[in-house]
Amino acid sequence: MKTDEVPITIFRYDTAVASVKNRVTLQQNLFSFLLEGEKTVFYAGSTITIDPCQFLLLSAGNCLMSEMTAVKGGAYRSLLIKFDNKILADFFTAHPDLLRTKASKLEEEPVLLFEKDAFLHSFLGSLDLMLDKPLSAGMQLLKLNELLLYLGESCPGQLQKLRNSSQEAGDEIQIRQAVNANIGQPVSVEELAFLCNMSLSTFKRRFAKIYGTSPNKWLIEKRMAKAAELLKQGGYKASDIYYELGYENLSSFIQSFKQAHGVTPKQYQLTN
Repeated sequence: MKTDEVPITIFRYDTAVASVKNRVTLQQNLFSFLLEGEKTVFYAGSTITIDPCQFLLLSAGNCLMSEMTAVKGGAYRSLLIKFDNKILADFFTAHPDLLRTKASKLEEEPVLLFEKDAFLHSFLGSLDLMLDKPLSAGMQLLKLNELLLYLGESCPGQLQKLRNSSQEAGDEIQIRQAVNANIGQPVSVEELAFLCNMSLSTFKRRFAKIYGTSPNKWLIEKRMAKAAELLKQGGYKASDIYYELGYENLSSFIQSFKQAHGVTPKQYQLTN
């Protein structure tokens, strides 16, 4: 993604000028909803033409694109949603039940074709009305997640076929799920790398790209935040929670807690 790209953008694209095989480099994934006219997309291994009853999900990358008006003197109208792979990774992390088929069993596809149904016609109509005013980033993300959730449930497995998601976003999903599931388990970074089917160096590199820090620092920060939360409740002592927070002995837990909060767990309880 370019540094000036935002994670998600929803906008209209209307024109009265037909275009034939324009060279297009998509920096992000793209939902292309055709409202009026005809659209043809050429990828290295496939060519798809759609009418206003259909729409496309295109992966980031190079393609040729033709956009034609339905009749001479008519208009070409569409609604577009651009989004990066991190949003797709976040979505599958929040909805792991939609990962019904292992990515290795799915054939990668650079462009996915969908048919509009009654819900999608209604969804697009309301979204088109909303675009009469600027949409906040939060509202754009909400609408995209609504669309992804609907497609994930109504077309199982389709979203996983998106070409660019199969490697980069797929690895991110796997890492996020592994670390979130094991924050409270005595699992080492080496073991997390094994669970993700990665070498330790590859795991650390991809983890740092996702979270902006090392796995050890991230895990300690999350575990110490959880420890402070439990100790505040008053019903726990350090000896009750150290193992559940991923520590094999009490002394190493106390040392980590003191480094994170400046006091021992017992002192923390007395002052909070």
